[in-house]
Amino acid sequence: MTAKEFELKKPGEIRVRIAPSPTGYLHVGNARTALFNYLFAKEQEGSFVLRVEDTDLERSRTEYTDDILEELKWLGINWTEGPDVGGNYGPYRQTERRELYSKYLKKLLEEKKAYYCFCSEEELETQRQYQMSQGMAPKYNGKCLNLSEEEVKKNLETGKPFVIRLKAVSKKISFVDLIREKVEFDTGLIGDIVIAKGIDSPLYNFAVVIDDYEMKISHVIRGEDHLSNTPKQILIQEALGFPRPEYAHLPMLLGEDRSKMSKRHGDTSVLSYRKAGYLPEALVNFMALLGWNPGDEREIYSLASLVKEFSLDRVQKSGAVFNVKKLDFINGFYIRQKSPEKLTELCLPFLLEAGFIKKDGVPKKNGSKKTEKLGIFEEEKTEYLIIDTGEGIGPEGLAKIIVLYQERLKKLSEISELADFFFKDKLSFDIGLLKWKDMTEKEIKQSLEKAEKILNKVKEENWSKENLESVLLPEAEKQGDRGRLLWPLRVALTGKEASASPFEVAEVLGKERTLKRIKEAVKLIK
Repeated sequence: MTAKEFELKKPGEIRVRIAPSPTGYLHVGNARTALFNYLFAKEQEGSFVLRVEDTDLERSRTEYTDDILEELKWLGINWTEGPDVGGNYGPYRQTERRELYSKYLKKLLEEKKAYYCFCSEEELETQRQYQMSQGMAPKYNGKCLNLSEEEVKKNLETGKPFVIRLKAVSKKISFVDLIREKVEFDTGLIGDIVIAKGIDSPLYNFAVVIDDYEMKISHVIRGEDHLSNTPKQILIQEALGFPRPEYAHLPMLLGEDRSKMSKRHGDTSVLSYRKAGYLPEALVNFMALLGWNPGDEREIYSLASLVKEFSLDRVQKSGAVFNVKKLDFINGFYIRQKSPEKLTELCLPFLLEAGFIKKDGVPKKNGSKKTEKLGIFEEEKTEYLIIDTGEGIGPEGLAKIIVLYQERLKKLSEISELADFFFKDKLSFDIGLLKWKDMTEKEIKQSLEKAEKILNKVKEENWSKENLESVLLPEAEKQGDRGRLLWPLRVALTGKEASASPFEVAEVLGKERTLKRIKEAVKLIK
């Protein structure tokens, strides 16, 4: 280890990076990699760099770059250097670093450590097929390695297509992975690798090596799928005389069928989980447990506690199964910790999307005070006032509805389906749903009429869950089976097979709407 390497690895000067390609929305696997880098940097009082690898011009899009930055910030994973915050080792977009790559490519060509290859794709494919038919590992046979300078010059002048290959030394390369321990590769099976498609067009492995060196990255923490790239990058580092960073390859993310997590397991972008109603703290908590073992039975970790307790030596080697039920459990826990005001605010966008609430279209002026404690939410940095929530439900009623389902929610998006009946003028459901066990239609009708008669006597000022229970439960007990009175009543009020209790629902609906729904249910029965 050189003095320079040792200096880089001192606590406080650890430098790690996340280097996503903006060819799609931020994948949860990349988010986990970012999280582990962030936690390691925090643990070591080091720097966390965000670098955008956008050299794939055909597939890279600004919207994907924006999404990556936005979703990481939403998760609370903040970087100390990056395209939006700057730093001493920028620029932090690969498309802005082309001159740097060209400089090092020219250096390798001048030192005869790299060479131009003019072989066509057809030639290379024929060569690969032949090698595989002979039981050999497919690799470049070195045809263009010894071309004379005159031949190279002629081919370049005539515009013959080419790539630039690294002249690889056939040997064993080993390194100590901080997670997988000693790893060894035979570079003789790799051959002379392509490092650029042109002097201004570096390929992934080459650009990564240059960036990591120039940005003084001390530790490369990335997914297991990059393990096969490591020997290629080490060969490039050695050719350029660069120090070798420490490597740590995180376990693969697996679907619940234990196959590699992919599109067939559904949309796995962070944005999709956000839209589904998962909280950022829940997703961070869940991702931390995908491959990291805290050493005890605890499952709930805030980002702050993860910073204190995270260490790479507790990251496992085997694949990490993405268990959605566990994510739902963790998300439900964090939902239950929210105050009524905050949970209402978080649920508003989902109710708005479902069409159950409305907003005015006039942005509030900067500095203006909120006119309601609830019913305000922020969308695209503009505040809007909720002006109508349907059947006479004001901000207080809206909060009651959401709190009513706080214990039942696993995702914020579920509020629309669970509470939809509150926002409807008239319910539609199968009459058979009103039936409790072996009750006849006549008995169902009698049960509902009895409930209506009892509730009609309750005064408006006494219309609360507690008072409704006190007048309905004694009558339900007389039936010998509470369900004979309470089941038809609950279904009449909600139109659902499963919901909150009829006392809780009736309190939110109010007396007038409660009695109206009971009467409508009676009319369904012939």
